[in-house]
Amino acid sequence: MLLTILPSRRSGTTLFALALAAAVFAGPQAGTAQVTAFKQALAEAGSRHDDIAKFYRAQKFEGVWTGAAEIHRTRRVALLNALRRAGDHGLPTSRYDADALERQMAAARDPRALGMVEVEMTRVFLRYARDIQSGALIPGSVVSAIKREVDYADHMDVMAGFLTGNSPAAYLRDLAPRTLEYRALMKQKLILEERATQGGWGPTVPADTLKPGASGPEVIALRNRLMSMGYLARSNTRTYDKTITAAVSAFQLAHGLEDDGIAGESTLSEINRSIEARLKSVIVAMERERWLGHERGKRHILVNIPDFTAKIMDDGRVTFRTRSVVGASREDRPTPEFSDMMTHMVVNPSWYVPRSIIVNEYLPELRRDPNAVRHIDIVDGSGQKVSRSAADFAQYSARTFPFSMRQPPSRSNALGLVKFMFPNKYNIYLHDTPAKSLFSREVRAFSHGCVRLNDPFDFAYTLLAAQETDPKAYFHGVLKTGRETRVDLAEQIPVHLIYRTAFTDDRGKLNFRRDIYGRDALIWASLQKAGVELSRVQG
Repeated sequence: MLLTILPSRRSGTTLFALALAAAVFAGPQAGTAQVTAFKQALAEAGSRHDDIAKFYRAQKFEGVWTGAAEIHRTRRVALLNALRRAGDHGLPTSRYDADALERQMAAARDPRALGMVEVEMTRVFLRYARDIQSGALIPGSVVSAIKREVDYADHMDVMAGFLTGNSPAAYLRDLAPRTLEYRALMKQKLILEERATQGGWGPTVPADTLKPGASGPEVIALRNRLMSMGYLARSNTRTYDKTITAAVSAFQLAHGLEDDGIAGESTLSEINRSIEARLKSVIVAMERERWLGHERGKRHILVNIPDFTAKIMDDGRVTFRTRSVVGASREDRPTPEFSDMMTHMVVNPSWYVPRSIIVNEYLPELRRDPNAVRHIDIVDGSGQKVSRSAADFAQYSARTFPFSMRQPPSRSNALGLVKFMFPNKYNIYLHDTPAKSLFSREVRAFSHGCVRLNDPFDFAYTLLAAQETDPKAYFHGVLKTGRETRVDLAEQIPVHLIYRTAFTDDRGKLNFRRDIYGRDALIWASLQKAGVELSRVQG
């Protein structure tokens, strides 16, 4: 018999430690034949994957998993344990199939089979490593508006790190994103799953609207649901009293709702969402966190699209926060997701109207009335202002319209009085706006794609504080000139436009937001198709 199968028990699961039987190599010719057969199997199986073939050539076709040494056994045990915990990360466990790998290991009875096991372990390891580091999906292939460029580690570097590290198990643990957010999301996922096994959050609230002062079975259902969710301490009240009002308000704040303490239609809709729905959001958020990678930047700007906020982060802490307005969900207006570097701001900006707005919105108006949209200049190719009275706009189509359009600096400018630039091919930036009333809305998806800020001046002061002694005085000095002025940032700042319907706050508490563009639903469907499963959950 070529292989000795040594069963060992760990965490209630049988792990097979493979070792070459010493008797097989009793004769030099037999030993040489066995080793040659093993290496030929490595070469054959590895040839199906360029990086694996390259790895084993560099190894001179020596195995790294299937030897008799203790380090080989340690690697095998660490890998199988990691694969069995892949579901904790919301990964598709069927993609790695630890049980099938274990069966293949146990069935290996000759050098060729052992070589096949060796290559399969490497293949599964690399698949798992890539998925847990950078995500199980390719984001742009799921949602075209996700323009994020995922950073994939080189397979050879991953293998080298694993083989040279002190602890295979520790190396495998460290493959997952080491961000505080990822760890917090994973913790909350496990808490939700545990809660689900205990019956979930109980019955839903059978009401359309409940207000303070109400009483009856609907209020009792609301009370019980809020207690189960952790927003209300144990209570026997049967009336919508101050404690329930405060709990509803806390729930509303954690779900991006108007915190008026009234359980209206939108609030009850969110209260009645199931643990299953919330788990899906958390799992999608973990996948998104893997796409974003490990390094955000010591100082960075974080725009969470469905949260309608923009934040400045310093050393992992929120040092500035403001409400935002993002792209409308219709047509081509949704704000895309990507990361870039903010290089400068423009005070008293002109608005150079995007071509899509010119031909789809303004040209039809100009055809009807040459004096339409008078607040915007029409400019020819040489930069000269076009006389409206001399132009025949009716002759132009969306394809042939030869002019540009520009709104000069002013308080009524569509960009307001300042814009923040991180030059990108999507023509997306952050900016002020004269339409201040939109910031009081609960759902703030109204723009053509750019991100409008509720407090752009304070945003500017915070950025300029890193390079100006009196950032407020400096900013207003530039503003008062009325001239369009570029202000460079002394240090470029990473900007991350993200989309999270589940995230944690400063205390690690889960927050949820609505899937305003339907992107998370598409991502969940793709994860499910890839093999991600939910535990059995209720309510």
